[in-house]
Amino acid sequence: MTKELVIGVIGGGRIGKLHTKNLVQMPGVKVKAVADIFADNMPTFEAEHGVPLVSDFDIIFNDDEIDAVFICTPTDTHVALIKKAAAAKKHIFCEKPISFSDEETVETYHIVKEAGVKFQLGVNRRFDRNFAQVKKHVQDGSIGDIQLLRIDSRDPEAPPLSYVKSSGGLFFDMMIHDFDMARFITGSEVKEVYATGDALVNPELEGIDVDTAIVTLTFENGCLGVISNSRQAVYGYDQRLEAFGSKGASQAENELVNQVVLSDESGVHSQKPLHFFLERYNDAYIKEVEEFLTAIKEDTDTVVTYEDGIMAQRLAFAANESLKTGQPVKVKKL
Repeated sequence: MTKELVIGVIGGGRIGKLHTKNLVQMPGVKVKAVADIFADNMPTFEAEHGVPLVSDFDIIFNDDEIDAVFICTPTDTHVALIKKAAAAKKHIFCEKPISFSDEETVETYHIVKEAGVKFQLGVNRRFDRNFAQVKKHVQDGSIGDIQLLRIDSRDPEAPPLSYVKSSGGLFFDMMIHDFDMARFITGSEVKEVYATGDALVNPELEGIDVDTAIVTLTFENGCLGVISNSRQAVYGYDQRLEAFGSKGASQAENELVNQVVLSDESGVHSQKPLHFFLERYNDAYIKEVEEFLTAIKEDTDTVVTYEDGIMAQRLAFAANESLKTGQPVKVKKL
């Protein structure tokens, strides 16, 4: 009989709730506890999710029955929690990015490797069925040699200023998904980036961060890429991607509320894109967790590695430097 996998979730906010909701529905999985420092302010959590809520993270780390932890807390807490999980010999699923420091991320990478535990980064877009099909078209030669990559990613509404001040900024909290997708789709490392951006949605961000940005990428395999981000698309969550090559192109368009198109005398009408990431990527969130649990059960490598996390961050660092200097920036290699 296959052993039941016992999970502890750290962080009971939006993403922690999402993973908990998905985990409790998976066969062969038991979520033993969710830990959040604000547990006392979440009186309905246990009733809504059917999982005990505690305020002390160490309850999870010190529980020998727990096999793996899901780290769903703010980025500036990740390194300390990863180190604790590694010391406790627990497998680790960590939301992106790993940290805001390349030195701390690399240091923690060696600690995780030495502990011999599984690590998977939470970059769910790799598991979206549409983007995965584009990746397949690149891999199997359907579009020939990839020459151009275009990624458009625009949120439906801007986050509060308080969030931006603690999130690491657009390149770390938003475009980092696209940086990871760029490497994933092309199968190549990025050698240079050039970034430009401005505060066009919220002028209060001026001097703090940008909310509208374009980053161009030069890949080691010769491909060129462009990523566009905006904090506000008034029509919904805009998530599109195209890989163009010597034999053709593969495109992934937006997921709409429904696929019905009405044509009448006033025009041709369709629904808006799904409103935000929870709706757009729910199936991808489930798939990424299933892959992580399979790696634990079958003792195989995780499909998104710590090294992937390091490189996505280094692209974000390079983009920030390019934005600041107005010059192209080489990306630090592993």
